[in-house]
Amino acid sequence: QVQLVESGGGLVQPGGSLRLSCAVSGSFFSIDRMGWYRQAPGKERELVADISPGGITHYGDSVKGRFTISRDNAKRTVDLQMNSLKPEDTAVYYCKSFFYGSWGQGTQVTVSS
Repeated sequence: QVQLVESGGGLVQPGGSLRLSCAVSGSFFSIDRMGWYRQAPGKERELVADISPGGITHYGDSVKGRFTISRDNAKRTVDLQMNSLKPEDTAVYYCKSFFYGSWGQGTQVTVSS
C-alpha cells in the first residue's frame, strides 16, 4: 500500500512559478521511479517528468527547460519546480508511483492573467 499526497497547486500568472510537492508513504520509495503527470480538460493524461531511484530525469517535450523534477529519498518526497508557466500548463497535476502503480488525488494548477 502507498499513499501519495500532492500539494502546492494554485493560480499563477503567465511567466510565474509554482512548486509542487508529493509526499509518499510507501516503504519502497528509495527504489521507486516517480513521475508527475497532468491532465487538462478534454485531454488525455500526459507525462510531465519522471525520475529514477538514482535521480535520472526525463521530461515531456512541452516542459523541457522550464520544469525540474527532484526527489528526497530521506523525506520521501518528489517535487516539481515549474518556471515560466504558460496558460497551456493549466491542468490537474498528479503524482505517480511506478512501483505500486498508484496515483495521488491531484492538485490543480491554473495559469491565467
